[in-house]
Amino acid sequence: MSSRFDTLSILKHLTLPRIWNLALLRSSYYLARISKRAISAGYPASLSIEPTTACNLGCPECPSGLKQFTRPTGKIDLNLHQNMLNQVKRSVFYINYYFQGEPFLHPQFLELIKQAKQSKIYTSTSTNAHFIDEKKAEEIVQSGLDRLIISIDGLTQETYEQYRVYGNLSKVIEASKQLVLAKRKLQSTTPHLIFQFLAVKPNEHEIPQVFELANDIGIDEVRIKTAQLYDFENGNPLMPKNEKYSRYTKRKDGTYKIKGNPGNHCWRMWSGSVFTWDGKVVPCCFDKDAKHVLGSITENTFDSIWKSEKYRAFRQAILKNRQEIDICKNCSEGTQVWS
Repeated sequence: MSSRFDTLSILKHLTLPRIWNLALLRSSYYLARISKRAISAGYPASLSIEPTTACNLGCPECPSGLKQFTRPTGKIDLNLHQNMLNQVKRSVFYINYYFQGEPFLHPQFLELIKQAKQSKIYTSTSTNAHFIDEKKAEEIVQSGLDRLIISIDGLTQETYEQYRVYGNLSKVIEASKQLVLAKRKLQSTTPHLIFQFLAVKPNEHEIPQVFELANDIGIDEVRIKTAQLYDFENGNPLMPKNEKYSRYTKRKDGTYKIKGNPGNHCWRMWSGSVFTWDGKVVPCCFDKDAKHVLGSITENTFDSIWKSEKYRAFRQAILKNRQEIDICKNCSEGTQVWS
């Protein structure tokens, strides 16, 4: 029932111009698929905006945690963020304030949320929950944040820290309890709280228990997420034994490939975009190191970037042969997430 309320909350952020824009996006996307030409009408309906690239953990499949970025570490400026919103608020009704890094390491993170709520945009973020105490929990509720995804990738410290390196599970559980208490104290239905459990070999046996813990605490929803592994062709120590929870499937020759056959198309390239902390525009969340910069908000308007020949060429490359693009080879678009 709670997830239905969250869905309704998203729909409440749709205005007539935003609905019309969605219709333009969807129709041009299908026309592009049929014609194999990068036809694009309308503007993105959703965005990912990166608050910061800094992170306190050292997760083994994350460039932020491994400190392996070639791009600089930093945090988004409030004025730049407001400029972004001013340019996209007519079409965008959903923003995920997460790309790389831990959002709550940005000292003014909740100001970003408040700015977006002033533009009547649904807001979501993902956190490792190490910086949320009683006071911060109440500030989060008061900010108007609509959805908060809490990464809880293990139910004992031993299993949790095998992926969330340097992490402390007790902090995650305590933060979760404080968020539930803050919602009750302030009589708020938001943020919608989600436990996200990244299924890997060390923790897959604990999957049934995460649903029990969520119910005991009062978390609204649980999602089991498949893990993106950079080195998967010959197997990986993190790959779950139960293929149901894996993003990959075994071939007859013993090697692995990503599940499914996504084909030469991608809805994300029509419906959304990603802004890095310093204003770069990249095609999607799989471009973690911003190798495919399509423009910069600090140099050009987003309108001109979205309609540029460079963006059109990237869409055309997707339609021609998606598997030739490096960031698309390990993409989960179309794979299933259990919850």
